[in-house]
Amino acid sequence: MIFSTLEHILTHISFSVVSIVISIHLITLLVNEIVGLYDSSEKGMIITFFCITGLLVTRWIFSSHLPFSDLYESLIFLSWGFSIFHMLPCLQNHLSTIIAPSVLFTQGFATSGLLTKIHQSTILVPALQSHWLMMHVSMMILSYAALLCGSLLSVAILVITVREVIQIVETMFYKSQFIQQLDRWGYRIISLGFIFLTIGILSGAVWANEAWGSYWNWDPKETWAFITWTIFAIYLHTRKKKKLEGVNSSMVASMGFFIIWICYFGINLLGIGLHSYGSFISN
Repeated sequence: MIFSTLEHILTHISFSVVSIVISIHLITLLVNEIVGLYDSSEKGMIITFFCITGLLVTRWIFSSHLPFSDLYESLIFLSWGFSIFHMLPCLQNHLSTIIAPSVLFTQGFATSGLLTKIHQSTILVPALQSHWLMMHVSMMILSYAALLCGSLLSVAILVITVREVIQIVETMFYKSQFIQQLDRWGYRIISLGFIFLTIGILSGAVWANEAWGSYWNWDPKETWAFITWTIFAIYLHTRKKKKLEGVNSSMVASMGFFIIWICYFGINLLGIGLHSYGSFISN
């Protein structure tokens, strides 16, 4: 009862802080001169991170299993992963601003009450009662967080390249420097996410063999995970070719941004396949 109440409190605090931070971000988009508002939004993000961490730990203790069993818990963990990348010192200022909306809207959706039916922690389905749960699911969700953040930086490169008037830079020299910075950190974050994704897919294959008797079943989730892996493998390949790096590689990564959401979120809308326990419908 205590843990349930604490979880409820942390959820509401997190959603309230996220709502305030979203409002601050919208205001700073209109009024760039208000530095104090930007600092307040950064402090709000830190508060949100600790609330998410407390929420995950509380749910872990209360349910006696890792909080990776359904869509609600995975969204919370995804938001936690976004928060880590947002707070990296090397990604401060403009880079963290690009990533911030992902943290805000993911956490806002997870704690908004739209997923009320699956908020309640339940006993793990037989397929999830395995020591592979932590390895596979944590690696997959962390890979989604890293790949989405890196892809967002690539999307920003395309937007800056296409737009003729750039508000955040004043000269072509600084514009070029900023694009190079986005490209460099986008590549590093995507490379990290690709490693996580590879480990997640391999550990999932081993787990699938134990649970279902086959390493690969071409389940919708597995198929789209493979498509995601292929897209970012192509991105990494284009980065090795000087003629293809820059805008061309950013286009591939931007495509990957939408592919990830289909893999992670779109399949859950359908609620079909061997991974249906991660859908909107509580099982």
